[in-house]
Amino acid sequence: MDFFFGILNGFAALADPEILLYMVGGFLIGTFFGAVPGLTSVLAIALLLPLTYSLDVTTALVACASIFMAGMCSGSITATTINIPGAPASMMTAIEGYPMQQRGEGAKALGHAALASMIGGSIGALLLMLIAPLAADAALLIRTPGKFSLIAFALVVIIISQQKSISKGLITTMLGLMIATIGIDVMQPMARFTFGTGVLVQGIDMMPLIIGTFAVSELLVQANNRHNRTVDPNQVEAPPVRRRDFIPPLSEIREIGMYRYLKSAVIGYLVGTLPGAGGSMAAFVSYAEAMRSSKHPERYGKGNPEGIAAAESSNNAMCSGAFVPMLTFGIPGDPTTAIVLGVLVINGLQPGPQFMDSQLSLVAPMFAALLISALVLVPLTLYLLGPYFLRIVSIRRDVLYSSIAVIALVGSYVATYSAFQMTLALLFGILAYFLRKQAYPTVCLLLGFVLGPSLEEYCRRALSISDGNPMIFLTSPDSLFFLALTGVFFYFMVIRKPKAAPVPG
Repeated sequence: MDFFFGILNGFAALADPEILLYMVGGFLIGTFFGAVPGLTSVLAIALLLPLTYSLDVTTALVACASIFMAGMCSGSITATTINIPGAPASMMTAIEGYPMQQRGEGAKALGHAALASMIGGSIGALLLMLIAPLAADAALLIRTPGKFSLIAFALVVIIISQQKSISKGLITTMLGLMIATIGIDVMQPMARFTFGTGVLVQGIDMMPLIIGTFAVSELLVQANNRHNRTVDPNQVEAPPVRRRDFIPPLSEIREIGMYRYLKSAVIGYLVGTLPGAGGSMAAFVSYAEAMRSSKHPERYGKGNPEGIAAAESSNNAMCSGAFVPMLTFGIPGDPTTAIVLGVLVINGLQPGPQFMDSQLSLVAPMFAALLISALVLVPLTLYLLGPYFLRIVSIRRDVLYSSIAVIALVGSYVATYSAFQMTLALLFGILAYFLRKQAYPTVCLLLGFVLGPSLEEYCRRALSISDGNPMIFLTSPDSLFFLALTGVFFYFMVIRKPKAAPVPG
């Protein structure tokens, strides 16, 4: 009962003008970053991270939550208008939204996307508030060997979720684990892997890795692709639409059915709780299930609002699901929550089984911000700014990305006041750029870096308890459960690869 009173206090905290301003401002920033192809909510939060040093923790978390939700739903804007998803999670939306745009129904397609985002995001936030206490109670049953096996399970899922190349996912994850070992030993007060360099004694800061991996590498990718632009900014004009055109017809909403929204939202929430899954997987699984169970599967790929509803409900519900493993186990569910974890760590907070009980006053406003962002800000923003969204793509890319570059590098310096760490951000960006060019998943690099210290710590603690006997991982019930779960996932995702759902052409 105390938990739910704490949630209500979280809603009351949003009445603070400063927190409310950051929530609305964060939502608008997330909308912009999510709508511009190449910019994502991950990049937006990465750029916001240096500011968290001067912000109250609650305010920073509220801003991150609103950016996350806005960035997820606004990716449908350019996915629909120019067939370029503003976010990876909007790929399935582009399949249905762009044909509707070609028929002159672009505004209606965006309306369906906003409605689905509102429903899915709201359901996900409510599930987070209702189920998170149960997850926290269950986490108290997990001991040291089980914590090691849980983190190992998370890393395995992250790796095998890279269906196109599991070996590349393994390599980048191992690289992240190796980078995490630089600096002071997690168990003993001694430096390691510093190569005789004093500046590495304190290890690699999370800030340059995040900014380099997501911001700098993205800028290099966009600069490299400048000659491959498929859209001439001088030719992109917003179509003459009225605000009421963004409201989807009630008849089409009834045809889609509330069951479709609910099922897609639950699928997205559950996928979000899997470490490393992300919005792309949530949208794909929900879209495939919607097409499988549809009465008219032949309509998919030709501009079917039902497909938009399934994809957008799912990827917005994923936002809340991704917070569950991050808050209860300290295991990020996706890249955005990995950066939110960085916000907590930077402020001296370490998520765990008792985190939501001890720090409920900090996270409750974030839960409330997720719900308010989905329920109020998504439809309100689309209705007020819908006609202007279509002009975002006309911004000159050279001005946009050069500004982002300056903000990213200055931000990495302000976070640590270290020119060396700022240089590391640039070096990590170059490294991530070459990794991305060879299709290596950089998210595995970040998650390996984030989870590496905990993996090592719990492994060494468990071996210390058992006097070096590794059988403790097989004799502890909680550890054995996660090891068995790892085997189940490996069997179904690698040995018995699931057949990809047909994507309409």
